[in-house]
Amino acid sequence: MEYMKLKEYWLSEEKKIFEGWNFSYIGERKSEEPLHWNYDKMVHQYLSANSILLDMGTGGGEHLLTLKHPYNNTFATEAYQPNFELCKKKLTPLGIDVRQVFNDNYLPFENDMFDVIINRQASFDMNEVYRLLKPNGLFITQQVGELNNKELRRFLISDFNETNANEHNLKNNLDLIKSKGFTILKADESFPKQRFLDVGALVYYARIIEWEFPKFSVDSCFNQLCQLQSIVEQKGFVESKQHRFVIVAQKFNHIN
Repeated sequence: MEYMKLKEYWLSEEKKIFEGWNFSYIGERKSEEPLHWNYDKMVHQYLSANSILLDMGTGGGEHLLTLKHPYNNTFATEAYQPNFELCKKKLTPLGIDVRQVFNDNYLPFENDMFDVIINRQASFDMNEVYRLLKPNGLFITQQVGELNNKELRRFLISDFNETNANEHNLKNNLDLIKSKGFTILKADESFPKQRFLDVGALVYYARIIEWEFPKFSVDSCFNQLCQLQSIVEQKGFVESKQHRFVIVAQKFNHIN
């Protein structure tokens, strides 16, 4: 009976509405080790008030607004329709230019338009990044690597697929970025631990991060969730290893 009550609770967590890219709902129910770097400080280090800034894959614009860059010098892209609609309500009235994109290999901006392009955990095409940056412009990206939550994913998802293993990591991205005509100014990689203090928070998280936990549901993963519940009762948390890397790259100023 206890697990049936837990299942009702987990099902309710699975149905919670998620808007933008805001995990504050479970903010006090999970914890993360800090990274070796501070992404926001890194961005501010290279930004001036006059910089023309593009935020790729801005989500709901929540993080972009925390940077407090002059709105008239700020542009953003977003692909996911609900987030794009949210950005039009939140960002456009402020004077931030938000454009919906459908493919990484075409972003609707002019050549050599931006001083700084930032990308926090969104996909990108380096040919487009190169095209859009001014000479000596900067690309700053923090990415989620392919090892993120790997053991937890393997435990929860019975048909866990590792076909993309060893692809999205710091080394491979550095090789790619350098091959496109950039010089690397900074690079780092980290594997911080993340703890979920209750299984309901994990359910909420896994349902949202569907590309990491494909086909996840309380019903299909119920037995595994019950095992995780036992771990929480014994240790007070379920732990998972994350994978992050950050790169600051500068476009070469080619002189003909």
